[in-house]
Amino acid sequence: MNQNFLNLLINIIVVQLLKIEWLNVKRYAAFIVISFFFIVGIVASNYIVYAVKKNVIDKADPTGLLSSASPYDFDSVWQTSSYVSGWLLLLPGLLLIMLITNEFSFKTHRQNIIDGWSREQFINVKITIAAIVALVATLVVIITGLIFGFASGTSFSLTHFESVGFFFLKALTYNMIALLIGVLVRKTGFAIGLFFVYLWFENFASTMLEVLAYKLKEWYKFDAGNLGDYLPMNASDGLLHIPRTSLGDMAKKAAQVPHDYMYVSFAFAIIYLVGFYVWSKNRVITTDL
Repeated sequence: MNQNFLNLLINIIVVQLLKIEWLNVKRYAAFIVISFFFIVGIVASNYIVYAVKKNVIDKADPTGLLSSASPYDFDSVWQTSSYVSGWLLLLPGLLLIMLITNEFSFKTHRQNIIDGWSREQFINVKITIAAIVALVATLVVIITGLIFGFASGTSFSLTHFESVGFFFLKALTYNMIALLIGVLVRKTGFAIGLFFVYLWFENFASTMLEVLAYKLKEWYKFDAGNLGDYLPMNASDGLLHIPRTSLGDMAKKAAQVPHDYMYVSFAFAIIYLVGFYVWSKNRVITTDL
């Protein structure tokens, strides 16, 4: 009974802290602008893909050789909407960096702790916000998928709905990387710059590892998978794919492309998330205010 009461008390405290956070951000101009562009961007980017397929590709390929089905048919819409929307996940990451670094710039984190917050409560609320932002982004993708799926005129289906779960994992990964950079650097401009520098560096490293994976398979007949997908951001990226055509699958097989070991990428993505969580928490708990 005492343990149940303690759990209930902790939940009440977390909810109260989240309410305080909401009061702080709901009128924050950057929060409003970035949220607006993110939501509109998801719908707009999916519409562009939908329109290009319908008005350009279909007219240029009347035989359906390249792609006989629409990427927004219900059998494919969850893959397509998750993949296309994933390109916009830098925006929530930037927002989280600004929210976190502002706490340090304006010393509000220190005031909160003086007012009675523990350091653990402070970082736990930030991590919870990162998870909530990822969840909201995922709900936007689900609504977008439903809109375009029904617009396609096909029957409702949950085929490949796991792609939505992979999108949530990718969103949470990006948010946790942003949170980690925020608590490590604490300066808004420097943190945002580091975020983009790290993104460029990982993409460059991923390209080099992809080349290595090709060489390993070509020279030694050793298929280690796409090694670039085992990096922190790319681990969750590698779980999302656009719907593949039979022609595309044949071309990939003929080119001897390394296999996509999605279960390995998934395992790495989870390991990285745990690492980001522990590192961020220890950083806040053990460093000076």
